[in-house]
Amino acid sequence: MKVVIPVAGVGAKLRPHTHTQPKPLVPIAGKPILAHVIDGLREGGLKDFVFVLGYLGDKIETYIKTQYPFLDTTFIVQEPREGSAHALWVCKEQLIHEKELLIVLGDTVAGFDLKAVLESPHTVLGVKRVANPVLFGIAEVDTEGWITKLVEKPQIPKSNQALVGIYKICNVPLLFEAIEYQIKNYKKANGEYYLTDALMYMIEKGERMRVIEVDNWFDCGRKETLLQANAILLNTDYYKNKEQPSFPETIIIPPVSIGKGCKIQNSIIGPNVAIGENTIINKTIVSNSIIGSYSELHHVVLKDSIIGNDTALNGLVQSLNIGDNTEINFNRS
Repeated sequence: MKVVIPVAGVGAKLRPHTHTQPKPLVPIAGKPILAHVIDGLREGGLKDFVFVLGYLGDKIETYIKTQYPFLDTTFIVQEPREGSAHALWVCKEQLIHEKELLIVLGDTVAGFDLKAVLESPHTVLGVKRVANPVLFGIAEVDTEGWITKLVEKPQIPKSNQALVGIYKICNVPLLFEAIEYQIKNYKKANGEYYLTDALMYMIEKGERMRVIEVDNWFDCGRKETLLQANAILLNTDYYKNKEQPSFPETIIIPPVSIGKGCKIQNSIIGPNVAIGENTIINKTIVSNSIIGSYSELHHVVLKDSIIGNDTALNGLVQSLNIGDNTEINFNRS
């Protein structure tokens, strides 16, 4: 079965980090978002991948070819970028003859039962119950678990089951018929051809679809969800049981991920901190943060922060002689 991974988006909500690298290559828990996606699928036995490239796509292609040379990979450029359905349309020649497809967004991290999805005789869509469904594509489901309606960002939601970017398609010709109908009839919303609308067309034509609820799901498009994903992934057994190197005069509070070649001293690191390779940290306290590779941090206190690659950050060093009953606040109002 081929896996299609669209990675063409700009990632505007994660700027400034996405000014210089595509969102799927932004790191969490010690490796890029995209690596978490690929590794989970590869562990399930999948090895034939189609990547839909766009913004800074050359960096994604180089990363995949370097880190996953053993995979069967095809790279297709989506230009112009006109939505999730259009991302599949540009791959039509590579996909139309497939019996089944698995589509997984390249900037979304989710835990789900891959075996159950692959073995399902029906089209399956991954969902997660959310507090604010107006922000997502939504699946309405009947009492027997069949999807009755799909709506992209409904103004008045009738369900809180959000589509999370995982789609196992069992009727590939009908999928491309649906997308062709959208494009020929200019069925756009907000300037895009939504995959949600193509899937609804399939339901109207008789395709039966079920949902599978995923575990932890992180749409890594904002700083808050990126840090949340980083913390939860670091709290898995792999990181919690991983032996960390020792550093001079430094306290490590697990869970953390520290890349190769780092030089750390006189610091407190953790919990929930991921540090890239060859980073220098001195007299610094860091918690619940992501620090990029080849960065330097001196005399700073960081929490809930994302620091990019090749970044230098020098804090304010104070020398104080303070008497009794004194209160000092260095925070700026």
